[in-house]
Amino acid sequence: MPIVKITGQGLSAIACSVALLWGCWIEEQSLARRDHLERARLLHDLKVLQQSVPASQPVSAPFRRAPRTQRTTAG
Repeated sequence: MPIVKITGQGLSAIACSVALLWGCWIEEQSLARRDHLERARLLHDLKVLQQSVPASQPVSAPFRRAPRTQRTTAG
């Protein structure tokens, strides 16, 4: 003899809650995975940048700025 019966509406509410909980858990795992990949990519990029040319070395000729010239105004 049951003390409490679960109605159809209550069973539907439980099913929706469980589905929402699983959805949140799956999304959390996806975000954690994406965060891990982003962190690994960032560390790789930092490593590559540290291995590039130091700032104390001069920049090659094609990337140097041309010296500014004085403009004269006609008038």
